[in-house]
Amino acid sequence: MTLQPDAYFAHFTDITPDYLRGLGIDALLIDIDNTLAPYEQADPTPETLAWFAALAEAGIGAALISNNHADRVERFNAPLGLPIYPDAHKPLTKTAKRALAALGVTPDRTASLGDQIFTDLLCARFCGMRALLVPPIRDKRSFFWRFKRAMERPILARWHKKNGDFTRS
Repeated sequence: MTLQPDAYFAHFTDITPDYLRGLGIDALLIDIDNTLAPYEQADPTPETLAWFAALAEAGIGAALISNNHADRVERFNAPLGLPIYPDAHKPLTKTAKRALAALGVTPDRTASLGDQIFTDLLCARFCGMRALLVPPIRDKRSFFWRFKRAMERPILARWHKKNGDFTRS
């Protein structure tokens, strides 16, 4: 099992429906915090709403899977109306597998999108999904977060050395 993402994008909106279709992806399990929005942003932006609309128009299913609590996930999801899975405890796979079953998709036709290697990417790997990664939008500055990001740096440096800056869709 590799800790390298399958693709690393500068921003989630760089992931197009055509790119996903080209990979044979039917659904995305998507993290919210630092992937789609900073922690303190309660609602999706118009850009986020448009991106989800493009996914839906292309027939790509989506669900929000977050380690954050239900009140935060429900608030962010209110204008989106997606299936939500708060308190997911990623990288554990129980919630992700529940989301896959509810969407009616198989892991090989699904990708996970997140900003963290040791939660989002590991959960994808444990489930057998592709792992798409974006840099964090705005990280917390506690010791725990700085340590976790420091552990990710060498992994991402290897990815960049092999693949260049970012994936282009």
